[in-house]
Amino acid sequence: MRTYQGQVLDALGDATRRSILEMLVAGPRSVVEIAADLPVSRPAVSQHLKVLKDAHLVSSTAVGTRRLYAVDPRGLAAARDYFDQFWNQSLAAFAQAAENPPEE
Repeated sequence: MRTYQGQVLDALGDATRRSILEMLVAGPRSVVEIAADLPVSRPAVSQHLKVLKDAHLVSSTAVGTRRLYAVDPRGLAAARDYFDQFWNQSLAAFAQAAENPPEE
């Protein structure tokens, strides 16, 4: 069984999906708008968006006959929390090493 963090890492492991996420940080976009800025087809963009949506990194909203995709702040916060644990452990280890230097 894949964990949520594994799903997020898998989703972000693809350069096209990272590009899509970076575009959406600037604001909501439709598939057509996203595909216009990428060297992939609209169906490919839709498939990438599905992976990002399944990982809770993007959300979609129906606006008339089209869907707008946007960054899901809750999913992004969960991804950040995952990476913060490594940063926090590294800072704690650094602080401990600084406070207790090895004796020569």
